[in-house]
Amino acid sequence: MAKLIYLRLFTIFLFSFSYNSFAADGFSISATIETPQVAINGNADDPAIWINQEDPSLSIVFGTDKYNGIYSYNLKGEIIGFSKSGRMNNVDLRSLKENTYIFATDTSNNTINLWIYKNSLLQEKSKEGKFILDVIPHYKKEVNFLAYGTCVGIYKNNDLIIFVTEAMGPGVQLWKFTDNKLSLVNTFNNSNAYESEGCVYDDENEKLFISEENKKGIIRSYSLSNELLLTDKFEIDDREGGVVGDPEGLALLKTNKTDGYLIASSQGNNTFNIYNRKFPHQFINSFRVVKNSNIDGVSDTDGIEIVNTYLNKDFPKGLIVVQDGKNTGENTISKENFKFISLDNLNQYLVF
Repeated sequence: MAKLIYLRLFTIFLFSFSYNSFAADGFSISATIETPQVAINGNADDPAIWINQEDPSLSIVFGTDKYNGIYSYNLKGEIIGFSKSGRMNNVDLRSLKENTYIFATDTSNNTINLWIYKNSLLQEKSKEGKFILDVIPHYKKEVNFLAYGTCVGIYKNNDLIIFVTEAMGPGVQLWKFTDNKLSLVNTFNNSNAYESEGCVYDDENEKLFISEENKKGIIRSYSLSNELLLTDKFEIDDREGGVVGDPEGLALLKTNKTDGYLIASSQGNNTFNIYNRKFPHQFINSFRVVKNSNIDGVSDTDGIEIVNTYLNKDFPKGLIVVQDGKNTGENTISKENFKFISLDNLNQYLVF
């Protein structure tokens, strides 16, 4: 019996050692397509992806220029529109029934902005190859701190909820959009964070993930209670673990209704960390986006978004869009742009 217990413990240790050694090594993938870099006075930051249910190959990628507005791209990475809507930092969206709701934080006016479009209109415009968000949002509300990041969720009975994070402070606000108005529900403290930036909401598991940059460098998760309160605070990772420099953009790769992965930008070493979507969100591995014969690698990365559905032959299993902080493939002065990566490239390293 003692020998059997020893053998089991040794097997667990050996598996753990091998797993951690593999995880520490990481792996590399490359982009399939890239967008033009932003103008010299711009700064690309955060993407969101609208899936065209009628024709997935005509889906639209939105990307913020946090000094000037919001770009619209087709799946070839071509610009099909640019909205001069101002200093839009983060963008996120949800489609419900016949409409798509697009939210962005305006850091000039410290507002949460909302655009609502019929999916039929987006389908028509994407087919024409031209779509521009209106310069003036359809709805907007001031937040009582410096607006920074945002993420959107669908809660319970198809309620749209919106989280806004605070620049230079720990604040997190929860808003709802109901009865054609934006309403502030609750304000929270993200564990006395110095600056909370990226966030993503897990609709099915009712979890909020937030990255804290600047002084601390922490990724946390919270549960959302029936009373719309943030509970069960949990620190997933920090600079003493797998985070180097600032944790930035966060995205979910869903493998089924409740399982999958949390992907986080680790800006300081130009990598993306992979964690278990489910509590306690164990670190699994990390990867880099490196150059290939046509496209440069990704460095100083920030925003990230993922969809895991067929789009076209370039993205048969889905799409990862990441911000590249230094588009070094250009012969001119390098500025930020967005890289489009086939989810196939990442899936081969993951368990589904």
